[in-house]
Amino acid sequence: MLSELRIENFAIIDQLEIFFQPGLIVFTGETGAGKSIIIDAVQLLLGGRADSTMIRSGAERALIEATFEIPEDADFPIQGILLREDLLDDKDTLYIGREVRSEGRSTARLNGRVVNLGLLKEIGELLVDLHGQSEHLSLLRVKEHLALLDRYADNQTPKQNYSKDFHALSSVKNELKRLRQSDSEAARRLDILDYQINEISSAKLEYDEEDLLITERNRLANAENLASAAQQALVKLEDGTPESASIIDLMGEVINDLKVISRLDKSQDGISEDFEGSFSEITELSLELRNYIEHIEFNPQRLNQVEDRLDLITNLKRKYGKTISEILIYLQNAENERDTISNAAERIAELEIQEKRCLDLLAESGQALSITRHQAAEKLARGIEAELVELNMDGARFEVDIKMQLDPEGVKLDDGRVVRYSINGLDEVEFLIAPNPGEGLKPLVKIASGGETSRLMLGLKNVLAEADDIPTLIFDEIDQGIGGRVGTVVGNKLWNLARHHQVLCVTHLPQLAAFSEQHLQVSKNIQNGRTITQVSDLKGDARIPELAIMLGEKSEGTMQSARDMLNAASQSTKIGYV
Repeated sequence: MLSELRIENFAIIDQLEIFFQPGLIVFTGETGAGKSIIIDAVQLLLGGRADSTMIRSGAERALIEATFEIPEDADFPIQGILLREDLLDDKDTLYIGREVRSEGRSTARLNGRVVNLGLLKEIGELLVDLHGQSEHLSLLRVKEHLALLDRYADNQTPKQNYSKDFHALSSVKNELKRLRQSDSEAARRLDILDYQINEISSAKLEYDEEDLLITERNRLANAENLASAAQQALVKLEDGTPESASIIDLMGEVINDLKVISRLDKSQDGISEDFEGSFSEITELSLELRNYIEHIEFNPQRLNQVEDRLDLITNLKRKYGKTISEILIYLQNAENERDTISNAAERIAELEIQEKRCLDLLAESGQALSITRHQAAEKLARGIEAELVELNMDGARFEVDIKMQLDPEGVKLDDGRVVRYSINGLDEVEFLIAPNPGEGLKPLVKIASGGETSRLMLGLKNVLAEADDIPTLIFDEIDQGIGGRVGTVVGNKLWNLARHHQVLCVTHLPQLAAFSEQHLQVSKNIQNGRTITQVSDLKGDARIPELAIMLGEKSEGTMQSARDMLNAASQSTKIGYV
């Protein structure tokens, strides 16, 4: 709901800040005081056309800012839009701003970030319905009618059944489309797959062979150096040189010396034994080194084979994956795709049978959903017509037009017709109205504007109160052409509507204003030779003089009539006047 509105340098408004409550809010005041200007400011804020003539004379810019409390309902779509645009700073609050400069340029902001006008309008249409300004009137957008009817019908189960069948059919159709497209390219694609599968399969790759081959290549390529180094180490261990004895001979001499020590000093028995263990390990190492030398292979032919194998693996990696594991996964996928293409004709035949079965199921669930809509449409039409009678629109007719469009590619109904289907069902829905007796039914978008339209919308909104999820409704000119008795009826209906929405209403009827839960008096004054608009939040008995003036000249009689109106409204709504 709208919780705060700030206006600066807009028309005759210098600076204005209004805090709004939930429930029914009315604006009253003399003609020209600025009530409609406040509504115009909201319209501009929601994406209306900007014009430099809106700027207060002598100012460089006009600025309108508002704070909205976002509904906690998880189904309310505005949070999804804010997430999509990376604008969701606070899940409970939204800040909107619109600035118009004297050179004609305007800027829109959501949560402090500049946005385009299209996004501002998209958000605005979800926050406020502005009745009396048709471009913001959701009920005049035909695409909304089906959703409103469904919410009024409370037909969640039939909708879910239809949605399940629709998505099942879509899945089958998507696979069929893919297979039919593949079928037209099957021969070419099969040739490619056969070549790839043969190339990978004939290589007979093993998962760990690349590392083993690299190790072997290094050994073969360095065989001469490996043999030379190993032989030199073996000479040092076993043979020695003319200048020095071998390591094994030296270690034998050390062992003899240690035995003498241990014989003379029993405390050193362990050192001799430890060294003998080391000597044994050196001897075994010498044997291993000799064995290693015997197995060093000088084999240029084998080196060439290893190089060729590694080149093959590198070539396959360049085509099919970064590792042997990825190449083998590619092979498996290619074999699966080849099998799918090879069996495409059989699969297409199976899917065509499934498609027919899905179409039959969709026709069944679609017709069941349509029945709930027709039942709800009749009830909705009678309810709205009853509302219109109470709103002094006797003889007005309302109808929910539900049609199905013939389509040879659609679903076949029980009566033999083949009709179009969509994700929303088989029906196209539009609200029709004949405001006056003798007139034909016409689409809502073509009805006259002004007070008659606002009353019609009030009737619609009352019947659709729980189905309509737009949080704030604004009614302008709703009291045109109606008197006090109907004004009381309209006031009562607005109050009832405000149980489900925040409702703002501009009115000149005291009978209507008496039902308000927040009464805002708009007045204009002269300050420093300039006209300015001011807003006062009237509470309690402070409302009585304003209602009395709305009845005529302020007098003891009109003051008493004002009290009577407030008391009557209080009794009607079961709450005391505020």
